[in-house]
Amino acid sequence: MPDKPYILECDGGARGNPGPAAVGVVLRLPDGEVIKRYRFLGRKTNNQAEYEALIFGLGLARKNGARKLIIFMDSELVVMQVRGTYKVKTPHLKPLWKRARRRLNEFEDHNLQRISRGQNGEADALVNLALDRATGRR
Repeated sequence: MPDKPYILECDGGARGNPGPAAVGVVLRLPDGEVIKRYRFLGRKTNNQAEYEALIFGLGLARKNGARKLIIFMDSELVVMQVRGTYKVKTPHLKPLWKRARRRLNEFEDHNLQRISRGQNGEADALVNLALDRATGRR
C-alpha cells in the first residue's frame, strides 16, 4: 500500500516552562498497524518539546517506510511556523524549525494540520506517561 498516506499524531509538552519535557507520537500505517512511541527530553520549553515531537515523529514515519504523510498536532505555533504563516522569531526555535523542514522535505507528500488538544489525546497521554516515568510519578 505505498500510495496510501501514513497518519502521524504528535504532541510535546513540558511541566513548567521550561521544565521536564517529553514527546509522544502515534503512527498509523496504511495496513492498520499502530506504532506508539514516547521519549523524555530533559529540561525544555513547551514549544521546544512540540518541535521535538514533530521531528521525532517524522523520523519514526521515515523508518517505517512512509512516503506520504498526514500529520496532526495541537500546537498552533509549530504548525503555523512550519507552514510559513508565522515567522520564527525565537532564536532557540530556529534550529528546530530548520530540522523539521528538512525532515518534511524527505517525504514525497505531506499535509500538516492543526487539531484541538482534545483530538490529540493518544499522543498527549504518551507525553504524560514519559514525564511520569522520568520524574518518578506513577
